Amino acid sequence: MAGKTRPVWNALTAPAGRREGLCLAIALALLACLPVLVAARPQMTDYPSHLARYYIMLDQGHSAWLSRYYAFNWRWSGNLGVDLLIWPMAKLFGLEPAARITTAIVPPLTGLAMITVEWTLRRRIGLGTMLALVTIWSPALIIGLLNFSLAFALALFAFAGWVRLEPWRWRWLVFIPIGGLVWLCHLAGWGVLGVLVLGYEWHRRPGMRALLAPWPLAFPALGFLGGGGAPAGLLAYGQNIGTYKMSIWFMALRDQSWRLDIDSLGFLLVACGTAAILRRFDGRLGWAAVLFALLSLALPRHLGGGDYTDYRLIAVALSAGCLAIDWSPPRLVLWLAPGLYLVRLALTTLTWQADSREVETMLRALDHVPQGARIAAAVVMERTVWATDTFQHVPSYATIHRDALVNTHFAEPGVHMLQLREGGPEFKDPSQRILHGPGQPVDLASFAPAKDVEYLWYIGGETPATLPPGAEVIYRTRRSLMARLAKAPSAR
Repeated sequence: MAGKTRPVWNALTAPAGRREGLCLAIALALLACLPVLVAARPQMTDYPSHLARYYIMLDQGHSAWLSRYYAFNWRWSGNLGVDLLIWPMAKLFGLEPAARITTAIVPPLTGLAMITVEWTLRRRIGLGTMLALVTIWSPALIIGLLNFSLAFALALFAFAGWVRLEPWRWRWLVFIPIGGLVWLCHLAGWGVLGVLVLGYEWHRRPGMRALLAPWPLAFPALGFLGGGGAPAGLLAYGQNIGTYKMSIWFMALRDQSWRLDIDSLGFLLVACGTAAILRRFDGRLGWAAVLFALLSLALPRHLGGGDYTDYRLIAVALSAGCLAIDWSPPRLVLWLAPGLYLVRLALTTLTWQADSREVETMLRALDHVPQGARIAAAVVMERTVWATDTFQHVPSYATIHRDALVNTHFAEPGVHMLQLREGGPEFKDPSQRILHGPGQPVDLASFAPAKDVEYLWYIGGETPATLPPGAEVIYRTRRSLMARLAKAPSAR
């Protein structure tokens, strides 16, 4: 018996072939689109509001209701990745299918970019890529920061190109437009590319030459210096900075399960630390990983109009750190290593499938409101729940299906291209959010956004204790209700 099992054991403990590791990694990367495939509607938190923005952008003033409620001020900026892709895609497939296709492309693209980086550096796929796949579905992607997620994938591809073209004297000329393209997708993704290049060059030759090496990527910064390239957003750290910074690291891989997410973070940190101790930590990516971690602590939460500027860099640091692990393990370890990624992906997929069905029942409320309705959304956010809340912006679908005015859109003046013509300065995200604790009643009797509109759309796990005076519930589900309000004096 021992003689029969020895060949099998030898095969399992032998190094995997280069083609074997590459094919396995590609298959795993392509599998990353599974949550989008099984859910009729992607369950990213911000997705409905992004979709509504695309809808208004593409309408171009044809709808009288949209023209009345919204203004769209187009401008070139470092946050246009998916916005630009939607133009041709929507013409081919229609808006919602186009947005879903684009969303489905981003996770596998990120995985393929990780594979490209390791293959370019080492001409094989090892433990680093298998662990880095865990970070594809980072909080940034789960929240729905699609432009940044697309820019991050492109930044990884561009970094691999930087390494591959190193011997070529004209590399700088190619990377001037590449830097501009990544910046156009998202400013933070452009910054990620710069840090990756800086870390790589610093490992090769520390000093001023390394600091100046990313200069071909710097041309988009001229727009900032001229005052025309960056949105006039906020720069803010917020209160209790130390507590906040600790919390975002604690939530570095937050998705659905507190235990799984914390254990995943600990496992990746231990893997990177062990690789460093054993001198299997490749400085060509390791320096960038350290810089990303430091930047997550140094940068403010709000920068240039973007939220979670610091938070999104933590998963980037983990990704770079995993890719820095330089170890080609035995075949058995290589095939077992993606287990954490697959478990997390399965949980995300099942949750999305269930939540998507829930959203479909919620959206039937729109059958009970007229075209051009004015709706105040009230969405409960539970203080004690770990799982990412996917329902915060569901009412934005009212704009897509009823050309409605809703208070769940991103419409900060000077930051977002979408602006509100009605509803007042506070009738926008986050006016819909109601922070709720255990045992606390949900009181909507004097809910401010509902003052001058005709409908109230409530989403939450607890039935409201009170509604605005005169409200009549016209549709109800397990987690939501639509109420017709007494006509406000200023309503149409």
